[in-house]
Amino acid sequence: MANPKSKRRRKLIVFAVLLLVIGGLTAAAFLRKREAVITVQTEKVTRRNLTEIVVANGRVQPVVYVKISPEVSGEIIELPVKEGQAVKKGDLLVRIKPDTYIANSNSATASYRASLAGKSTAEANLARAEAEFRRQESLYRNSLVSESLFVDARTSYEVAQAQLRSATHQVEMSRAALDRAEEDLRKTVIHSPLEGTVIRLNSQLGERVVGTAMMAGTEIMTIADLNEMEARVEVGEVDVPLIQVGQVARLEGDAFKDRKFNGVVTEIANSSRGLTLGAGTGGFGGQSQEATKFEVKIRIKDKEAFRPGMSFTAEIETRYRTNVLTVPIASVTTRLPKTTNSVAKAGSGSAAGATNAAATPTNAPSGRKPGEAPKPIEVVFLKDGDVARMVPIKRGISDDAYMEITEGLEEGQEVISGGFKAISRDLEDGKKIKVGPPPGEKGKPPGGAGTP
Repeated sequence: MANPKSKRRRKLIVFAVLLLVIGGLTAAAFLRKREAVITVQTEKVTRRNLTEIVVANGRVQPVVYVKISPEVSGEIIELPVKEGQAVKKGDLLVRIKPDTYIANSNSATASYRASLAGKSTAEANLARAEAEFRRQESLYRNSLVSESLFVDARTSYEVAQAQLRSATHQVEMSRAALDRAEEDLRKTVIHSPLEGTVIRLNSQLGERVVGTAMMAGTEIMTIADLNEMEARVEVGEVDVPLIQVGQVARLEGDAFKDRKFNGVVTEIANSSRGLTLGAGTGGFGGQSQEATKFEVKIRIKDKEAFRPGMSFTAEIETRYRTNVLTVPIASVTTRLPKTTNSVAKAGSGSAAGATNAAATPTNAPSGRKPGEAPKPIEVVFLKDGDVARMVPIKRGISDDAYMEITEGLEEGQEVISGGFKAISRDLEDGKKIKVGPPPGEKGKPPGGAGTP
């Protein structure tokens, strides 16, 4: 028979174990439900001057350059210049073998002289026919010759007049042919049309070149004035409406370390690069899959030993704002708009919640069709004690670090500016936060927590 005391002791032990298990499970559940505190960095909403900048890449080209192509065909027999050589206006650049064109000129000269002789003969025949006509006319009036002789004399006179007119036109044709032959002969010698530098030489001495008056011939060389240079950059279709002629730009080149050059926008393309007018827009073959770019020309004010084709990056100042409310660019993110119920519930707890309740309907997407998913809105997170409060905002321009806020914030409010992971994903309205340094990046992939 068991001892009653041992039974009581056994029951107490079992009861104590049960209490410990239940207490442990309760503590574990409580710890699991406890909200994690997010470490953030903050910054005050302050007023600043902002300059919006559009960044574009391109290459340097001379403002004025000429491609030298012949208008006649033949062999290059003289090429006194080389690439990189400076030339003056009127200097000899190319001489093409003129033998054929000299022969054509001589032939045209002979034809012209023959036509002049033919005209002289026609003039003499006209004078003789006119004299005969006058004599026959006088005799016919006195009834001394028959009418047939008079008609013959008049016809001979009219034929002589027509032959003189034909000879005159023949002289004009021969003169035009001679002028054309002489012009072709002159075109065998090409002189520089401007003062500049030979930046490209494509042909060599002894090569044959092709030239016609109807289309461009062989490109022998390119001459440019390197005293006036411009950067031709490509700007995306989103930014090109912001750019205007006369705007200031700063340029940086890979060949000029730690130097910036001043420039001004002089020309903006009206159509995108590679656009084919009249091409169909439907289907895969009707348009290019590349990004739409517009060429913008920026005149470089500073003088330097620029070479055509050097790569440059341009920063074009498009818009400027003074004394406006700003926050760090990293502070602005997007979230789905709150529903009315959640806003009312959040607003019942604090004044910040009331601010959210008033702001959310104003910034929430309107005109949404039934069943359509809500679109994200732009927000920032304010530090309200030890919690984060989501505030919808409207933004203006921005520079490389700060963004203008036109609606939703007041000067002096403390916005959360980091880290990136917290702002972009973790933070929600009412989440507990603490201000601290950015967590270390060791062992984490790029783009993790930390202030951008």
